Amino acid sequence: MTGTPTLTTGPQLCEESDPAFLLRRAAPEGLPPPTPLVFASPHSGRDYPEEMMAAAALDATAIRRSEDAFVDELIAGAPEQGAALLAARFARAYMDVNREPFELDPAMFADELPEFARARTARVAAGLGAIARIVSEGQEIYARKLTFAEARARIERAHRPYHAALARLLGEAHAAHGLAVLIDWHSMPAAAARQSGRLGSCDMVLGDRFGAACSAALTNRVEAELVRLGYRVARNTPYAGGYTTEHYGRPARRTHALQIEINRALYLDEARLEPTAGFAALKADLATLTQALVAADWSSPR
Repeated sequence: MTGTPTLTTGPQLCEESDPAFLLRRAAPEGLPPPTPLVFASPHSGRDYPEEMMAAAALDATAIRRSEDAFVDELIAGAPEQGAALLAARFARAYMDVNREPFELDPAMFADELPEFARARTARVAAGLGAIARIVSEGQEIYARKLTFAEARARIERAHRPYHAALARLLGEAHAAHGLAVLIDWHSMPAAAARQSGRLGSCDMVLGDRFGAACSAALTNRVEAELVRLGYRVARNTPYAGGYTTEHYGRPARRTHALQIEINRALYLDEARLEPTAGFAALKADLATLTQALVAADWSSPR
């Protein structure tokens, strides 16, 4: 696609490539990470396996509306600054790694699901379970019912490797620094940004599960830096954090998880799914935010 940025690697970094993810460390594997920071981009994957598209009623362009397009590119410089970076390769519509692995919608399947996979969450009801039923405009993705075997294969191929890598990164950070800080990066449609509460339209939403997933100090620090950079920031509305922040955020154990949603209007032509002129400025500002987090005094109380 014309104008698409490219994720690059520096010679001092350690890159680990897997069908499910791209992992870039700030130090070679086996050496302690230089900071407790781990950045993740779970929804920017652009791989649509053939078997998925063969079952789809929509073309790839329509399904791509569910991507957090180019978020991985916006934070691509983080490893050079000291933060590990994990980016999903598979498309969100294929397997949403920001969901419970078996958060499935029984109505999507031809066979009866095991009881443990018969999710009754609000996300499933909205058509956005681990395997999405719809894209953001409410269009049905599939032309036929799926099978539980297909769902299990996607979980083993995409969800399990991604989270094994993420858990390993957080464990390494905690072992080296006595704490781990996960920033889970996302983007939101401009229409959703206009529903962010009393502020009206906003530029960023910080989701800390209303304080349950990370320390107030971390959320305050990120918000203050973004406001200093000129961004309008909301908290927890309309996004308080998903499976990743809920699963990994344990501030009492000094593992903190914060979700950041970026208004796509800042950097993306949502109709054409191409970066706009605002992409470079936003990327530079996120690098400034990253540097502020790298320089933070992590010895402060949790």
